[in-house]
Amino acid sequence: MKILVTGAAGFIGYHVVEGFLNQGDSVIGIDNINGYYDTGLKYARLRNTGIEENDIKQGEYVQSNRYETYRFIRMDMNDRERLNALFETENFSHVVHLAAQAGVRYSLQNPFAYINANISGFMNLLEACRHFPVKHLLYASSSSVYGDNAHSPFKESDTTDKPVSLYAATKKANELMAYSYAKLYRIPATGIRFFTVYGPWGRPDMAPFVFMSAILKGEPIQLFNQGNMERDFTYINDIVKGLMKVIPSPPLLETPHTLYNMGCSSPVKLTSFLKIIENVTGRKAIVKMAAMQPGDVTSTYADVSRLKRDFNYRPSTSIQTGISDYYQWFTEFYRQ
Repeated sequence: MKILVTGAAGFIGYHVVEGFLNQGDSVIGIDNINGYYDTGLKYARLRNTGIEENDIKQGEYVQSNRYETYRFIRMDMNDRERLNALFETENFSHVVHLAAQAGVRYSLQNPFAYINANISGFMNLLEACRHFPVKHLLYASSSSVYGDNAHSPFKESDTTDKPVSLYAATKKANELMAYSYAKLYRIPATGIRFFTVYGPWGRPDMAPFVFMSAILKGEPIQLFNQGNMERDFTYINDIVKGLMKVIPSPPLLETPHTLYNMGCSSPVKLTSFLKIIENVTGRKAIVKMAAMQPGDVTSTYADVSRLKRDFNYRPSTSIQTGISDYYQWFTEFYRQ
């Protein structure tokens, strides 16, 4: 396969790029390396795939010094001309679209960043796939599309028309846009609703990083909704294995579009999650209870029976193992 991975300097994107490269695929990664969070972490991920920061120039190819079949380009999804030229030149067989403006709470502060990246950027990608056809477009959706779902576990057939954040609304819009392009132009597309992905190289705005960092520094941790929340934490290795099962198999439907939940299907209360981190680090957390935040939801819980049926998806990493591995990476990377 010749694969385009967007968001290649991001958390999931970095791991996906490595997964495809390690099985011998040809990969081109693109990322705008924006400043939503520490760009040093993004450059470190790139460096781990053989892309040196000093070699990166806007719009130019960088050849990996570690993987012969990997090249990277710093570019924005809204650079339509450059994106189309890339598709025309490279003749991709598959696309994994992970570039997005992430973060639920940040969408309350900077809404236009989400429209630009998640709506306009995705529109440009769909148009590129329309004019330069690919065998399969796999794109990132989110568990946030379920809103504060009244029942659990969440199924793909559940109603998803009441988002509680703009971020969730943009992800739902992506699903509708992809479906319409599959219907109109026969672009085979699969949306993956990710559930709270964590692990080494994870984002600094996510709970595992926030909690781990605060405990190691002896700083207080806020538990929102008085700690009455739970998340279906899913380890990054299980996500990569799942994606690599799905990408070679486009949906064989009259309208070639489908959706899958990708989670661990084992929600953990945030208070229990924090205790696991305490046990792994050997430190006691300083906890401050806080009210529910706007745009947040109390619980996420993935029903993965559809993914299990179609691809034998079976997440195997326990939360204890995942946090232990994350702690090892965290302390090595940040020398704590």
